[in-house]
Parts: sequence; C-alpha cells; structure tokens
Amino acid sequence: MALGTNMQTKDHLKTARGFLAAADKDFACGDRLKGSEKLWGAASHALIAVAQQRNWPHGDRRALKKAAQSLADETGDAALNDGFAVAEKFHANSSYDFMEDFQLDADRPMVNDFVERLLVLAA
Repeated sequence: MALGTNMQTKDHLKTARGFLAAADKDFACGDRLKGSEKLWGAASHALIAVAQQRNWPHGDRRALKKAAQSLADETGDAALNDGFAVAEKFHANSSYDFMEDFQLDADRPMVNDFVERLLVLAA
C-alpha cells in the first residue's frame, strides 16, 4: 500500500507528533532500532501532511524526497531538504543499526527540527 493513502492531514500530524515523542523515549531506553524507526515515521508523516495540503504526490519515498525538495525550493530553505536526507538515514538505521552513538546524538536534533518545522508549515 502506498504511504499515507488512507489518512487525512490531521491524522498524519497527530501521528508525527506521537512518533516524535515515542522516538525520544525509545532512544532514552537504549532502543536504537525502534527509536530510528519512529524518528523516520515522524518525519515521513509530517511531510505527507504538508504534501497533502499542497496536493503533491506522497505515496512512496521517491515522492516524499521530491516533496522535500519542492518544499525547500518553495520556502528557500535548503535545510528542509537536508532534514529529509537525515531522516532517511534513520530509516536505514532502523534495519541495519549502522549509526554510531555520536551520529545518533548529532543527527537526531536535525530530524526533530525538520519535523517541528513541517508541523508549523502544516498548521
């Protein structure tokens, strides 16, 4: 099933907020895989919400990547594109656990910021 096809924008925003909080708890408990997965979930759901509002395609990771680039272009804020790229790294980490502790510590705030900025844009 394609990403985000059955949920409304408000549902994606609520899910993004929930995943963001759950990721913090998972990382605090030392569960790097679940934390990474939920951080990716927060980023993807927040981006889906913004894409839905703009009637942009959002049904798979390629569409989400393009939506992040379009949003960065629209706002003139390249950090939005960068935030998505870091979120994708957490998605891969949820399967392969390749990120070192220093990477987790350095990159988590970037994804948190990305999600928070998307939540503001979607409000």
